[in-house]
Amino acid sequence: MRVGIGYDIHPLVKGRKLVLGGVEIPFKEGLDGWSDADVLTHAIIDALLGAAALGDRGSHFPSGKAKYKDISSLSLLKEVKDKLAAKGWRISNIDAVVIAEEPKLAKFIAPMRLKLSQTLAIKLAQISIKASTANGIGCVGKGRGIEAQAVALLEGGKDESI
Repeated sequence: MRVGIGYDIHPLVKGRKLVLGGVEIPFKEGLDGWSDADVLTHAIIDALLGAAALGDRGSHFPSGKAKYKDISSLSLLKEVKDKLAAKGWRISNIDAVVIAEEPKLAKFIAPMRLKLSQTLAIKLAQISIKASTANGIGCVGKGRGIEAQAVALLEGGKDESI
């Protein structure tokens, strides 16, 4: 078994859609980034890659590369799932938190869990997502960005017998 952690943060800007966990959330601003800037999915990707010792999101999907411009982060997550499977890894569980002052995310948690579990081909019970605030502290607390953290537990792995 292996554990990985992931983290991501992006600034909020006008003129972009807000996407978290593959779900479009109605809001006056969206997250700025090369892809869809889905901080939740990005944190999960890094946790999964880290657990398998496969590097980080930037080494697999570099910013500035045309093929990743505005790409859905769920597409990237699917690629990571396939890379893990090729190495014999199975996802045991994922636990994640999104930190944002607004919008309120409670009603979007279930759809996020469903989209992510479907993309990863895991049971809904294997993924937990929570929402929190930064209590007015820092750039996230002042409403200038959104961040996410994730932990993933993997089982198996072909390299474990080495």
